[in-house]
Amino acid sequence: MPHRPDYGVDAPNVIRNLILIGIGFAVVCLIWHRVTVGAITFILFPGLLFSAAFCIAPALLMLLYAKVGKFRHRDRILSYVPWRGDEQVLDVGTGRGLLLAGAAKRLTTGHAIGIDVWNAEDLSGNNEQNLLSNLDAEGVRAKAEVLNQNARKMSFPDATFDAVLSNLCLHNIYEKPGRLEACKEIVRVLKPTGVIVISDFRHIAEYRRNFEQLGLQVISQPLNWDTFPPLRILVARKTR
Repeated sequence: MPHRPDYGVDAPNVIRNLILIGIGFAVVCLIWHRVTVGAITFILFPGLLFSAAFCIAPALLMLLYAKVGKFRHRDRILSYVPWRGDEQVLDVGTGRGLLLAGAAKRLTTGHAIGIDVWNAEDLSGNNEQNLLSNLDAEGVRAKAEVLNQNARKMSFPDATFDAVLSNLCLHNIYEKPGRLEACKEIVRVLKPTGVIVISDFRHIAEYRRNFEQLGLQVISQPLNWDTFPPLRILVARKTR
């Protein structure tokens, strides 16, 4: 039976924790307006309500991004690739295939590959089976391939891809040398005159320095305030 693709919710544990903490703050201050400890009285209402809102609001914005904003941002990322239709495309940290499917839809004779290690903390339902189900739902399974590979050590030959894409992936490599390794691998597998489009909310300046030191021309795009957290896009090109 035909089904709709489902690209999950980013950082589900973070969203859950923010909502639970916010509800906890609200319940405490509504039940106990003030608490006296010894000679000191703590006024909980309405102060803790503001704390509750401070926790719940970003959780709701993250859900809004997951259900609406990520699709607009996906199209924004893809717009930086000068598509012909015959490209070889790599999606680094493909997750449930949002970028991979979007790229595959722009291909005619080209081919798209998504790599990931599918960490459950990064995305709800983050596994290869759900990714393949989304590719089927989008009708692009024949133009896309999925591999379990780490961004720091790819199996592809040098100069394989016309475009390398990545969204909210590289910051999950917690060590700075590891992120440098990933940047080096991305540049290694990129063809001369190819394009890299990276989107993230952390370490963008670091990625830029890495790519510039590796000889690429790099442009950082403005922050996008219709995503949460606000994301920045980095476009890097090989000149030869």
